[in-house]
Amino acid sequence: MKLRLLTLLVFSLSTLSFGCSSNDTEVTTPVQTIQPPTNLTGKTISYLALGDSYTIGQSVCEACRFPEQLKSNLSNSFIGANFPLQIIAKTGWTTTNLLQAIQAENLENNFDLVTLLIGVNNQYQGQDFAIYQEEFPKLVSRSIALAKGVKSHVVVISIPDYSYTKQGEISQNQNKISKEIDQYNTFAKQYCDANKIAFVNITDITRNGLNEPNLVATDGLHPSQQAYSLFIDRMYPEIIKALQN
Repeated sequence: MKLRLLTLLVFSLSTLSFGCSSNDTEVTTPVQTIQPPTNLTGKTISYLALGDSYTIGQSVCEACRFPEQLKSNLSNSFIGANFPLQIIAKTGWTTTNLLQAIQAENLENNFDLVTLLIGVNNQYQGQDFAIYQEEFPKLVSRSIALAKGVKSHVVVISIPDYSYTKQGEISQNQNKISKEIDQYNTFAKQYCDANKIAFVNITDITRNGLNEPNLVATDGLHPSQQAYSLFIDRMYPEIIKALQN
């Protein structure tokens, strides 16, 4: 796919309109569709999303969570291609839980795209940081294997900062939470950079949560549909690169 097509894709996309429950803010900006390159027309591009509450979309509608928004954006951009989505994520999961869940699913190593967003519950539950240092690389390696062994088909997403929400503010530990989340994200980014894995930072978006309440779901803790749409804006260039390779 030529660079100019990538440019058109990135700048032509807008946020999709989804029907949401009362737990979230409706976004109604239309998406401009783009004729796909011939090498994707009629093809099936399988997508696996791995994570925790931020991936399963706690307190937002099913279509509002970021993997569903990404699937819809891709379907609208690449007319004629099919994007089946599988999500392995649950609220409260740590890196340990996710590793166990992947093992239990007995998945085939046959995905064209894998996203990974994990670690907030390691921090929230006060686990030793060494657990993340040991298990995050294992999850990245497992993600690569699931993506047919192609590391460029894996995109890692940074951990949001929940301290910039009403519930996080109540804890009165905002500085401590933010510093610890920075520690997790720094480790993840450095590991990804060293191993040439795509890493997308969305943490700064969530740090606008107190000033922009529309970025927080009605539970006062998790990202809203609008926040997830901003995640997609950040992720999309890396997703397109993954589909090119």
